[in-house]
Amino acid sequence: MSTLLQLNTSLFSTQGQSSQLADRFVAAWQAKHVDGRVVSRDLAGHPIPHLDAERFLSFIAKPEERSPAQQAVADFSDTLIAELKNADVLVIGLPMYNFGIPSTLKAYFDHIARAGVTFRYTEKGPVGLLEGKKAYIFATRGGLYAGTAKDSQTVYVRDFLNFIGISDVEFIYAEGLNLGEASKAAALAGAQERLAQIA
Repeated sequence: MSTLLQLNTSLFSTQGQSSQLADRFVAAWQAKHVDGRVVSRDLAGHPIPHLDAERFLSFIAKPEERSPAQQAVADFSDTLIAELKNADVLVIGLPMYNFGIPSTLKAYFDHIARAGVTFRYTEKGPVGLLEGKKAYIFATRGGLYAGTAKDSQTVYVRDFLNFIGISDVEFIYAEGLNLGEASKAAALAGAQERLAQIA
């Protein structure tokens, strides 16, 4: 049975354009994988705490030396990691805010990047441990950034996923959403057409 993990990161939750594109893809995926399993996280509706010193020390502490509070933090991180480990497909709805990714997604990444769990250090550098997965990123932007120096999202998200072992990453863009109704309609239509091709 295949498992899909969906992360929606729009501030507008299910009403965000990136969430709606991701939801369309997941619905199409479910139609083709009737026995498949979908796990969803709305990072706006249920935000993950941002990383601080206390949480970081909880991650790196030896299990037998953790306080109850530290263990609770580690357990939460373990739950997020288990969801990702068990997924065959990762879907992320990714709006652009002020040239970057939503801070809630950064918080999620900070909770799943753990040495010895999702990656390990070797003499030749770090090696990701979450191999064999496919990631689809539905990136929505108000302006036109793909392929330019201002697109910090694509490189960052791809590099992070590669770091933990997810190297098969595909971006589907819907750009120019704030450049008038015609531009918005064309961008969403193009993204939906691409979505239908890959679902």
